[in-house]
Amino acid sequence: MPTILGQNQYGKAENRVVRITRDGDTHHIKDLNVSVALSGDMDDVHYSGSNANVLPTDTTKNTVYAFAKEHGIESAEQFGIHLARHFVTSQEPIKTARIRIEEYAWERIATSDGNSQFIGADEVKHSFVRKGQETRTTQITFDGEKWQVISGLKDLVVMNSTSSEFWGYVKDKYTTLKEAYDRILATEVSAKWRYNWISDDARMPNWEKSYEQTRKHMLQAFAETYSLSLQQTLYQMGSRIINSRSEVDEIRFSLPNKHHFLVDLEPFGLKNDNEVYFAADRPYGLIEATVLRDGTDPQIPVDMTNL
Repeated sequence: MPTILGQNQYGKAENRVVRITRDGDTHHIKDLNVSVALSGDMDDVHYSGSNANVLPTDTTKNTVYAFAKEHGIESAEQFGIHLARHFVTSQEPIKTARIRIEEYAWERIATSDGNSQFIGADEVKHSFVRKGQETRTTQITFDGEKWQVISGLKDLVVMNSTSSEFWGYVKDKYTTLKEAYDRILATEVSAKWRYNWISDDARMPNWEKSYEQTRKHMLQAFAETYSLSLQQTLYQMGSRIINSRSEVDEIRFSLPNKHHFLVDLEPFGLKNDNEVYFAADRPYGLIEATVLRDGTDPQIPVDMTNL
């Protein structure tokens, strides 16, 4: 046979599930996009078309919705753990399950005071607006013995309007960029961090608190770093997280530099004293790096982008 089968997996991608938890008149929302990928003893289905070892992808979809009812959605990580454990332990041919989840955040709409003349309850606790910030992500992988949990976020746009410089760089005959001693530093953060929880024998992290605290340290480091390069800021963000969160051993960032260029206003007889900028969407510098706890090996894939 001139060819052989390599790595393969299958499943149902992008199952949109919204779980409403009703606590009396107060409602809570978990809004997820769940993708299931299963691998194992699947040679025959590729070689001969035999589906004897194949759990239909429609069944994996149904499982997502059933588990949202049966187990609830405490966190994206916990929900993914429930699903991965189920697929590996309930289906003998399946050796590894990978669950990828995006979570879309909602926040409660603040309503008017109790003397409102509008029809309805005095205090509404079931109305929400989608947060226009980051998307939370997680990837759960389980092989029947060990877990790997890589969580993260994407589309988190941040900016420092000062406290950033860029100078002293290599120059050649194609260099036109002027050195900057007071510039805007802006980026759209994509980050993935790996937890050191790998066994059911170990204490599981508090996934919700860990996400909130990791995000907090990330933003604080961005705001508090006087930056001479986006690389320096990236390293400070990663270091702050590793040093502050003992459950995280590795974090990888992909940071596009959202360039802001000073507009030349001299033709109009005006001086631009770091006030008016042109926000360029492309091309953009793309800074990527991994920050690790000393003594650990990198496991997060290097290529986090489609570029």
